[in-house]
Amino acid sequence: MTDHSQSTAAAEPTGRIVLLTTSHRVAPGVLSWPAWQTLHAADRVLCADPGHPQLPYLREAGVEVEHTAADAHELVAACAGGRTVVVLPGGEGDQRLTDGLARLAGSGRVSMPDLELLPGSYDLPGARLLDLVQVMDRVRRECPWTSRQTHRGLAKYAIEEAYELVEAIEDGDREELREELGDVLLQVVFHARIAEEGIPAGEDGEDNGEGEDDGEEALGAFSIDDVAGALVQKLIHRHPHVFGDERAETPEDVHAHWQRTKAVEKRRESVTDGVPVGQPGLALAAKLAGRARAGGVAVELPRGEGIGYELLELAARAEAEGVDPETALRAAARVYRDAIRAAEGVAHPAR
Repeated sequence: MTDHSQSTAAAEPTGRIVLLTTSHRVAPGVLSWPAWQTLHAADRVLCADPGHPQLPYLREAGVEVEHTAADAHELVAACAGGRTVVVLPGGEGDQRLTDGLARLAGSGRVSMPDLELLPGSYDLPGARLLDLVQVMDRVRRECPWTSRQTHRGLAKYAIEEAYELVEAIEDGDREELREELGDVLLQVVFHARIAEEGIPAGEDGEDNGEGEDDGEEALGAFSIDDVAGALVQKLIHRHPHVFGDERAETPEDVHAHWQRTKAVEKRRESVTDGVPVGQPGLALAAKLAGRARAGGVAVELPRGEGIGYELLELAARAEAEGVDPETALRAAARVYRDAIRAAEGVAHPAR
């Protein structure tokens, strides 16, 4: 009789513990269908955090949630008889609970229920950008240095970071490339965060950089979402061969359409409109030559005395041959640098 009772008890189903995880980067209440099915079918749903962002939506969906911080032993006992218990961990997870369950499972002395990790929501590609926006917002508000920066004050860093990115690309260093891309992205997010504050009404100068508008409406304010939204619209509009009915068989077809679309958008009077004259000289010369060639403007290169006109001719020739003169000159300069170091008996710099 005793043996029969013991064998019956041993055969009793042990149930299931489901740890339902959610991403804070996805709006609360947006859960996968398997998550909703599991929540509605569960015998108990437990959550130790009464402020968990999912709770209002679970209540609205008719899911009863118990606010309790059950330990591993209590959870295992709650699953007796084949019951299913769903646990909603906090934002940082519940290390104490998972460690306790792992110890019980490893002891061999307890009939463990099935353990399942069920993602209720997933991060989409680009989700970490939401974290970046939140962190930038807090740094802007709380850091004494960051809170005082302006667009003009940061401009030099954008130039520096762009050149460091180019160097990482030319070096072929993947780790450095990833870091420099992050630094360039920081400039975009930083400027967009400053732009949220706009310029206080009545001021014609630069942003005050302190987020104060003295109760007046800020002028010209926009956010990172405005920046991204405008970029999305631009990409779609300039790629009708991807998002529309037009066809482009070659990169040249794409470039030609791109230039035509830009000309209509910008309503430029000259092919030189929009070319930043503050860029490095070789790049400026090549850009102007390229604009003239693409626009069908028949104009002779100006002739004059001095190295400047010689460099202009070289830059125009490089552009016509599909060579970026800035990149070519930097490559040659790096070889020259290495030759100088070799003549000095100094090792090449690490790459």
